[in-house]
Amino acid sequence: MTPADAVLVGGAGLLAGAVNAVAGGGTLISFPALLAVGLPPVVANVTSSVGLFSGYAGGSLAYRRELADQGGRVRALLPFAVIGAVAGAVLLLVTPENAFRALVPYLVLLSCALLALQPRLARALADRRDGASGVPLAARLAVGVAAVYGAYFGAGLGVLLLAVLGVLVADELQRLNALKGVLSLLVNAVGVLVFLVSARVAWQYAGLLAVTAFAGGTLGVAVARRLPASVMRAAVIALGTVVGVVLLVR
Repeated sequence: MTPADAVLVGGAGLLAGAVNAVAGGGTLISFPALLAVGLPPVVANVTSSVGLFSGYAGGSLAYRRELADQGGRVRALLPFAVIGAVAGAVLLLVTPENAFRALVPYLVLLSCALLALQPRLARALADRRDGASGVPLAARLAVGVAAVYGAYFGAGLGVLLLAVLGVLVADELQRLNALKGVLSLLVNAVGVLVFLVSARVAWQYAGLLAVTAFAGGTLGVAVARRLPASVMRAAVIALGTVVGVVLLVR
């Protein structure tokens, strides 16, 4: 690892951790940086997932105030997130990336559309919710599908999760963003465990990402807390649209 490589990957980790804490899509920063320093695509993808794990952890720790009474939701969604993440991580290791990644831009853009329509959809679905602490089956299944994608590639996972939670779970956006961060952490943790078995991790870069992404995740939550819900929603939609378009034209 040259000094220039370290600066590039370290800076990417800081930004990716912050972006993941606010909205998701940090993989789209770390993954190209790892490609730029010469890692093969699958190794870069796996290394990015391992390295960004700490960023999700930092974001979740910083959001502990908003997570204080959401343990029931986490327990309800945990099995679906774990099963989906195992499926996605194994899929990455045993199939060509292009077969699944062809769908990724459309999934991300769809999640942006859902998030844009979230206030209207939330009102329409209000009578079907189980109350502020309820987690409908549709939300659990949708989180499982999102986890498959998240463990496979990850860019835009936060946008997809936040759109699902915003439509199907009754709560404020900041609290749902905190819940999104925990789910992203769980998905990433399961993927990391599967990837460690594969021995396809570039450890120098993963370690550098781990340090910088943790700092970025903590910083990102501080920024997110100061944003009004409408501004935060617009920022998430804008970021997700950029992620989708970039993936579409790659």
